[in-house]
Amino acid sequence: GEDSRSFHVSIQAPPSIASSGEIPIITAVAGGQLLLECPEAAELHSNIEWHREGSVLQEDARRQVLARGRFLQLRAVAAADGGEYSCRATSPAGDTGPRGRVQVHG
Repeated sequence: GEDSRSFHVSIQAPPSIASSGEIPIITAVAGGQLLLECPEAAELHSNIEWHREGSVLQEDARRQVLARGRFLQLRAVAAADGGEYSCRATSPAGDTGPRGRVQVHG
């Protein structure tokens, strides 16, 4: 005789975001606008969270997260906005994320 069974296998792995290992420098002009992008490799089913200097970034009138976390928009950029920014894509299997350092000139 014969017997058969079907299984549904779901493989979970952390979202992968390509990174060269170096932290890129992003230059902004004081009073201007800046749009930071989390690479599209951040899986669509992931939750994307933005951080500044290691802390979760809180949205306000000048800082807005757009397109379900894919972009971070900074308006009326000020010297206080400088520092290290990162986006973190999380999924049930883990998390990962690239970083960038913003320098404000003006």
